[in-house]
Amino acid sequence: MSRPQEPHRPFFHFANPFRKNSQKGSQFNPKRRSLLNDFETALSKKLQKLVPNDKGDILSLSWMKLAMESLSEIHCDIKNLITELDLPVTEWDEKWMDVYLDISVKLLDISIAFTSELTRLNQGHLLLQYGLHKLESDSPELFSRASSSLDSWKQHIDSKNPRVETCRPILEKLVESLNLPKVKNSSKGKELMRAMYGAKVATTYICSVFAAAFSGSSKNLLDLTVPNTLPWAQVFSDVQNTVNVEIRNIFSCGKFTVLRELDAVNACVKELSTLLQDGVGTSEGESFKNSVSDLRKTEEKLSQGLDNLLKVVDSFFKVVLMGRDALLCNLRKAGGAVPDSVIGKIV
Repeated sequence: MSRPQEPHRPFFHFANPFRKNSQKGSQFNPKRRSLLNDFETALSKKLQKLVPNDKGDILSLSWMKLAMESLSEIHCDIKNLITELDLPVTEWDEKWMDVYLDISVKLLDISIAFTSELTRLNQGHLLLQYGLHKLESDSPELFSRASSSLDSWKQHIDSKNPRVETCRPILEKLVESLNLPKVKNSSKGKELMRAMYGAKVATTYICSVFAAAFSGSSKNLLDLTVPNTLPWAQVFSDVQNTVNVEIRNIFSCGKFTVLRELDAVNACVKELSTLLQDGVGTSEGESFKNSVSDLRKTEEKLSQGLDNLLKVVDSFFKVVLMGRDALLCNLRKAGGAVPDSVIGKIV
């Protein structure tokens, strides 16, 4: 499932989007500055949580669940910030709408790809359950069926998912979106764009981690550079460096898959397949039972982890979709018409 290690090189470079924020007339209002500071402080804390005490937890399903939950929280924080800034959609520049709607549709697409892969991986649960049922029957006559089921599972897991292949171009577009549109004569707009920039960086990076894990290719793992003037920049840099080094180390080992729980199941399947191929005699009986028990435990952990991660990916999809729908609904209520440049982005 994993692929050979690709050379480590930056994905994209982009300029400092805040280099003109110090111009005359762009000073921050104290109240709005406080709101922005609160958002960026919360963003730093959410990013910091992605560095576990044990680096071995990185790319575990529980760690990926935490990362996706953090994204949902960040996007909810953006929604709340828009409300607190008292920035109704009637005051939104069309460029802001373009940014928001472009990003939202790409996030919906990549969420669908992630859901598709998690569902595909979970479908292997039935093959393992069938194999375990035969193995736990203590009937050697059924072991050949169990062996066939385990082989089918390996082939299923190792197959490619076309939807995952769409992640790369989506990531490229997300990186391009990090170059912010210019904001003129609106301090509220600058604060909103700065907050959205932080959300976009976190979202783009975490999505790249998921894409790399699901595709089995480190080519999808991003190395983003952000302006060091931002209060969360150092935290993000530390998180990205720590996580990327660990993920690339996992890829360099050439494992069947970089997903921790899935790799553990594969190790058990491989051990059992060898025992079944060699024949299970009296001397191997105890070892065989232990191997079956290990597979049962690791399979249950994998299945539960996939279910939990699938739920939070679905929740993220809904958060993005609701935010998108709310913007379009408010636009219609406010003016009765959606700008022409936005119409084509409605799906």
